[in-house]
Amino acid sequence: MRSLFSRRDFLAQASAAAGILAFGRIASAEGFRTTIHKAMIGKPTEQWLKELKAAGFHGVESNDRHADPKDAQAARKLAESLGMRVHSVLYGWANFNTDSVNQDIESVAQSLRTAAAYGADALLLVPCRIGGMKMPEPWEFDIEFDEKTGHVLRVVKGDNTPYKDYIEAHNHAIDTSREAVKRLIPVAEKTGVIIALENVWNNLWVKPAIFAHFVKSFDHPMVRAYFDIGNHVKYAPPVEWIRALGAMIVKLHVKDFLLNPDGKGGKFVHPRDGSVDWPAVRQELDKIGYNGWMTIEDDGLPLEEFSRRLDLIIAGK
Repeated sequence: MRSLFSRRDFLAQASAAAGILAFGRIASAEGFRTTIHKAMIGKPTEQWLKELKAAGFHGVESNDRHADPKDAQAARKLAESLGMRVHSVLYGWANFNTDSVNQDIESVAQSLRTAAAYGADALLLVPCRIGGMKMPEPWEFDIEFDEKTGHVLRVVKGDNTPYKDYIEAHNHAIDTSREAVKRLIPVAEKTGVIIALENVWNNLWVKPAIFAHFVKSFDHPMVRAYFDIGNHVKYAPPVEWIRALGAMIVKLHVKDFLLNPDGKGGKFVHPRDGSVDWPAVRQELDKIGYNGWMTIEDDGLPLEEFSRRLDLIIAGK
């Protein structure tokens, strides 16, 4: 791999700093050198933006991934008039490991252009998913992979024969996803919108090292990671993911996951109600120099309560 990662880190941090300055600096939490903004997911209508602002949020992640460019531009102007931002766009699932790959590549390209019209700097993209075969339980994974290709060599210690189909599907997904994302990089460069890769219960890249390797393999500042703090608790503590991904993290989703008493399995819960060690997460984010957004991916609580909980997380509590 070409040694461009230090350059990518520099470009990423410079871009983040410029974005924060343009948006208007919000005081960093006491004791931390990094600044984090608060957002929710939704369609950036006037009513939604005003409700978010009243609750103390700074922006929104649009889930209207194929909005008409004129509508997206209007939403951008509206958000900016309120002192807010449409900071990212949620594309979600793609199917880069199926016969629909060409159609999905074009769909993602369209969403990158939509994101640019919003004034967003990143597009959340889950490259694909696999399933329907025998797989290890989350606590059983012990992945070994080829540092050159990223291909999985084993998923558990001992006999991996029962997982042969899973390993083959995983490696196929790695290859096809890498090629699809490479085809999208010119669009990302043209639009100025980062392709922010996420793996979200798609049975792929389930440990920090292999996901970090996949993102690093592009060796390009326009391909980075969107890390969901609650999604990966069942596989490894969030701090391990943050350490592995480091400066490749461009955006964060916030929710929580409550592990069962035996540490195996569990359920999603509201932020600060689960097993995430939020003070440790905040400390780790500060160590990697994360200046950016935390976007709540949750519902069921008043906006004011979500905002309050994010304030506590940002303060390291």
